[in-house]
Amino acid sequence: MKLSKAEEQVIHHLWKLDRAFMKDLIQDYDLPKPATTTIATLLKRMKDKGFIDYEVQGASRKYFALINKSDYFKGQFSGMLQNFFGNSAAQFASFFTKSTDLTQKELEDLREIIDLEIAKKKK
Repeated sequence: MKLSKAEEQVIHHLWKLDRAFMKDLIQDYDLPKPATTTIATLLKRMKDKGFIDYEVQGASRKYFALINKSDYFKGQFSGMLQNFFGNSAAQFASFFTKSTDLTQKELEDLREIIDLEIAKKKK
């Protein structure tokens, strides 16, 4: 299951804050702040989808993410790789390196990262 753009914004705030009441989430947004009813609706949808949960503290709910940022990104990236690049990392790498304005240094850094991963796989 996937989060909408607005839901992704909420979970990014939750990851940043770790655990937060709704008022803390809203406070963390830049101006203009979203309406309380909007955030309440997004939180309910995200809970129904299984991405967040809450603990009751008095009359309030303290929300927290059930998925960490890395796992969510991994899932999103896997879907993009499959949907746009036929599940080919090589096609993605070709598109990424040709379609972005990477400097020579950035490309060399990427090559170093790839070389390190190749070395790890050889062991």
